[in-house]
Amino acid sequence: MHAEPRPSATEAQALEAMDFFIATAHLGQQEMAQRLGVNVTDLLSFACVLKAGENLLTAGDLAEHAHVTTGAVTGILNRLERAGYVTRVPDPTDRRRVRVAARPDAVTRVVALYQPYYDRLNEVFASYSADEIAVLHDWFSRTTTLALDYIEELRTQDKSRPKGTVKGTAKGTPKGTARGSEKGTSD
Repeated sequence: MHAEPRPSATEAQALEAMDFFIATAHLGQQEMAQRLGVNVTDLLSFACVLKAGENLLTAGDLAEHAHVTTGAVTGILNRLERAGYVTRVPDPTDRRRVRVAARPDAVTRVVALYQPYYDRLNEVFASYSADEIAVLHDWFSRTTTLALDYIEELRTQDKSRPKGTVKGTAKGTPKGTARGSEKGTSD
């Protein structure tokens, strides 16, 4: 790995690039999910099962990792099981619980779809020094925590919001606007 010269960028330019990357990644996840015959939430949940590896998750664990309710995870598991992605296995220490295991043939399908993309990402990483990759890892880790904390903050606000108010809008904020996209603003 070697570092290549990088163009300078402002924080605003970096945020704009990040916003575009997130939107593009979301489109990519939708495309991957469609090709695998599942929805994006189910694909995210399957990714959580894969990440857990041999430490099989309970339904409650999966709900926590995927940031969905325990009620929603039941439907997710039912769909993933019907589609052949997971199987429920008895918990060896508690007969009342089941754990979620990825089916090997499903892992093969998912890896076959994602591996060419990951190979291309690794080619991009090869142009960065170890120190730069450490910065990228730090940034992604810290901003993931920030995003999850902000999502939780929004969900907490929603719970205390009076019934009948519009979710996700503040007084005086046009519905559907995003940072920097309002009329009359510029970068």
